[in-house]
Amino acid sequence: MRLRRPVDIWHKPALSAFVAMAISDVTLFALDQLPLVLYTSAGALCALYGHGLPYAARARTLPWVVLGMVASLGLALTAGALISSTALLVGCAALLAAVHKMVCDATRIGPPGNLIPTFIAASAFFVPQRLGQVPVHLATALGAGALAWLVCMAPALVRPRGPERIATARALEAAAALLRTAPGPGGPAGTGHARHATAAAVNAAWHTLFLVPARTPSKAAARAGLERLLVRAESALGGPAGVARHAGECAGEHGGVEAGRLDGWARELRRGRPLPEVALSTAQAEELAGVAAEGATWAGSGTGESGLRRPAPGRPRGIRAVAARLAPGSPLLPIGARVAAGCALAGWASMAVGVGHPYWAVVTAASIYQANTTLSWQRALQRTLGNLLGLLLFTALLPLIHTGRPAMIALALACQLGTEACITRNYWLGSVWVTPMALLLTEFGSRQPAGALVRDRWIDTVVGAAVGLTCCVLVTNRRAANRIDSALERVADAEAAALRLLTAGAVPGAHGARETGWARDRLTTCLVELREAVEVAAGEWWQRALPEERIAHAEQRGHRTLAGLVRRLPAPAPAV
Repeated sequence: MRLRRPVDIWHKPALSAFVAMAISDVTLFALDQLPLVLYTSAGALCALYGHGLPYAARARTLPWVVLGMVASLGLALTAGALISSTALLVGCAALLAAVHKMVCDATRIGPPGNLIPTFIAASAFFVPQRLGQVPVHLATALGAGALAWLVCMAPALVRPRGPERIATARALEAAAALLRTAPGPGGPAGTGHARHATAAAVNAAWHTLFLVPARTPSKAAARAGLERLLVRAESALGGPAGVARHAGECAGEHGGVEAGRLDGWARELRRGRPLPEVALSTAQAEELAGVAAEGATWAGSGTGESGLRRPAPGRPRGIRAVAARLAPGSPLLPIGARVAAGCALAGWASMAVGVGHPYWAVVTAASIYQANTTLSWQRALQRTLGNLLGLLLFTALLPLIHTGRPAMIALALACQLGTEACITRNYWLGSVWVTPMALLLTEFGSRQPAGALVRDRWIDTVVGAAVGLTCCVLVTNRRAANRIDSALERVADAEAAALRLLTAGAVPGAHGARETGWARDRLTTCLVELREAVEVAAGEWWQRALPEERIAHAEQRGHRTLAGLVRRLPAPAPAV
């Protein structure tokens, strides 16, 4: 229940969804078509996605989000028009919720994940519908989705490199935090956590830069400047002595001056100021020269991207990567089974107690399922508390709601903004705003007695959370420990390849530098994935004992080898 600091870019998805929904709602109000709010909301809420992606990648990703949302809506509306059995509709909604969960986790689309399409689709299953109305409603949702795409892409006109600058700033800040927690006589604890956080932030920033096209000299120069800063952040993984050597400082200072410099550069990136000048060392120049040679060979032409760093080869990307994460044996499949069983049983239990809105129980059950049982238990508590407080807020707002449609539109938009402002601080606080917004969306279609609405929502919340947690305990994810075994094997392979390079000694020229950079990328990615797998498995129950000693040794050896690779390619020094 503890409140955290809000995510640094929470206002970006909040304002994007606010603008997309405001334009849609005002347009429907002017046309006297407010009952269509559910369908325009399906498209407008797609504006919540993709804000961590560079604009070129965002432009490609958001259409898939919109099409997935519209396809889910189409299935729900068609089923609602053809199927009269409420129990069967609950089952269909549960299966679709499971698909949403697995696909969102496999694509790693990021917050808000599967919750938005599940809420929209589950609601649509129970909306009175004729088959002939479905195409019009889907067209409405598609139009709102196109508007959401425009809203999300509009900031590119002002700050075209904002997402990659923010990703680089996060890596710089994580590296600065690592330098401040470096071990020493009587030094602070928590170095292992800080090292993992730095590796994860640097890894994420590199993958963000890999998505940035650089087809013109100016774009290539801008991306190269960010790469230099990111390499400087990466040098913190080489240890305090290495950082001090690169920065020309005493190793005993544990990089304190360097940490302040990295924080200063991060502030400049976030404020949109010109990139600081960072000159490449000889080894880094050789690495980029190797990348340039590889890029020219791979592309067959001298494009603007040939001198920039590329991801390490050999890993599936795009659709192939998503298919691999959903292949038989995937740890996502038990999660999908949990969601399907929990949502179906929650909806049927809601029907059994006489609630008129079983889809709320379906959505509650879907929302509590996290990566493991422990996190799902925490989410269930957060959801229950947040919904109760949200119902109290909705009851307090009833006098305003009944003043007319303009007030309802304004309150729905305010709740949307409040949700995004609070949900990153803690899920229960965001749920306080989600609940009245969801109830308001149902009010646009048809006015319902407030007392019955509040009572049904509270019962559905309790039923959905209780049944969902029961299924979470009964349907165990025994594959979580297997994921650790696979991650340990990948770390061992990446470490062995890196040790071969270190043992062989420095290979002069661009080829050796490029190979060292790729080995560093592979090892960093494998260490991050190992830590994620451990954290997921540690929160599952009914598991075989985790190989704690193997994990600890693998992480220690891996980070020691990674430090050797980082020191082998020294960090660039600031230009005079």
